[in-house]
Amino acid sequence: MSRFSPQAVLLVDGYNIIGAWSCLKKTRDTAGLEAARCELIEALTSYSAFAGYDTQIVFDAQYQNTCSNREIITELLSVHFTDFGQTADTYIEKVCASLRSTIAQSLISRMIVATSDRPQQLMVQGYGAEWMSARQLCYEVQASVCRARQKYKSGKQSNTRFLANSIDAKARQRLAELRMGFK
Repeated sequence: MSRFSPQAVLLVDGYNIIGAWSCLKKTRDTAGLEAARCELIEALTSYSAFAGYDTQIVFDAQYQNTCSNREIITELLSVHFTDFGQTADTYIEKVCASLRSTIAQSLISRMIVATSDRPQQLMVQGYGAEWMSARQLCYEVQASVCRARQKYKSGKQSNTRFLANSIDAKARQRLAELRMGFK
């Protein structure tokens, strides 16, 4: 089975987004950081599938003595925890530098970095990446949910296509009686 070719690569600074989205901040403050991470992953799983983006959510492991870790959530979404002492910013910069040649070879069309960190924004734009603010990402995720609902609703068959649904209840009852053999 051949791998789906994504429209773009979306790199997300996970903790920056959690700190910027009010719903995720609330989850972080009430249920903890792990719950906020899960909520972000869930939101971006659907968004990635709908937008066709190869999404990589990056979380710092800067203050934890752990090795880097990558979890593949779906074909289009993975979660990366950086090495001890490495920030999400430096990880994202390295990925942007390595993907720069991929864009030049036209293997992918776009590279997008979602963060509200101004210095990070300037750095990744130097590598040819597009920048998306946390607020813009939130808007895009919400809009994709609305578009998916519309697509789902338009795919459902209308009840008015059946003759029985377009006649009044008394006539429908009489037809049912005739069908069952009652007089």
